[in-house]
Amino acid sequence: MHNLTITALLSFTTVALTACASPSHRPTTGLHTVPYQVTAKAGQDITNIILTKRSNHCVDYVGQYHAIAEDDRNHQHYTAYLTISTLGGKCVFTSNALPNHTYNDGKASLPNDVKPQYQVYQITQSPMVAAHTTPLSLRQDNAIFLNGVKVDVLAAGCYGVGDGRMGCNNMNQPWRYDPVYRLSMFATDSHHAHAQPDGTYHYHAAPNALFSEHGYAPSPVIGFAADGFPIFGSLIDDHGSIRPVTSSYQLRTGSRPGGAGNPGGQYDGRFRDDYIYMKNSGDLDECNGMTVHGVYGYYITATFPYILNCFKGTPDSSFNKKRPEHQRHQHPRPPQRRPW
Repeated sequence: MHNLTITALLSFTTVALTACASPSHRPTTGLHTVPYQVTAKAGQDITNIILTKRSNHCVDYVGQYHAIAEDDRNHQHYTAYLTISTLGGKCVFTSNALPNHTYNDGKASLPNDVKPQYQVYQITQSPMVAAHTTPLSLRQDNAIFLNGVKVDVLAAGCYGVGDGRMGCNNMNQPWRYDPVYRLSMFATDSHHAHAQPDGTYHYHAAPNALFSEHGYAPSPVIGFAADGFPIFGSLIDDHGSIRPVTSSYQLRTGSRPGGAGNPGGQYDGRFRDDYIYMKNSGDLDECNGMTVHGVYGYYITATFPYILNCFKGTPDSSFNKKRPEHQRHQHPRPPQRRPW
């Protein structure tokens, strides 16, 4: 196994700037705005890496990385890349949005082909808990993992809106689908990920990569949320016992309301509204995070909300999406599946 012991790499390989498809995520003012493609591997190979570092400081991950991204169904191999640098008081993540592992390996082929992108995100080096939490939004990406792939938790599909696959841009609309529900209409691979119509690969839940779900030590940092707080894997040290962390969101009991605008049926996790936050019923707070030894962080959980459900700090504007979600985050329905 590789070991991600990262040092600052001061000598970067030259990256050729070339014309390519429009980037799926356009950087903020002051950052590079030219799409580019890697023409040479540089830095550390992180293919299928299992991370070990637990530092909550993004500057400790500065460096340049590459990996082999294998499209399982299409039998294609691509080079993934990620550069982490600093600018002012922020860490800057630049990647082509390809994963460091095999993808498109689920039971159903991904509806959209994964394509290289040009992504630049920046996070504060000194995150702070805000006076109020910030809810997740379709207009904003949620996090960036240490393989250069973003987290975009929410689906743009709700019950009763169109065909349920897209167009649900009102965040107050009830009965938003959970893309990783076991009988979901949204096809994802074994990493709970798929591509948007423009080919941008992104995670909706645990990446099933970057960390081991079984071990004798607490999980490493696997990425950073848009507010700068770290995201840890699923294992915690509970007074000397290593165990999976637990969410404080619980599945509601009974049946959903029926009638106009409501799906009816049993609460089974098909919709995000099937869950309710019950304080102290698990380890984590309403955002799926907690403070350990003075460090706040989000945690991967096996159950809803999987990664995070709100921001404890203030998200950086570089995570704002460049165009409305209904134009770029459609989740086509596999023809062999039905909503229920």
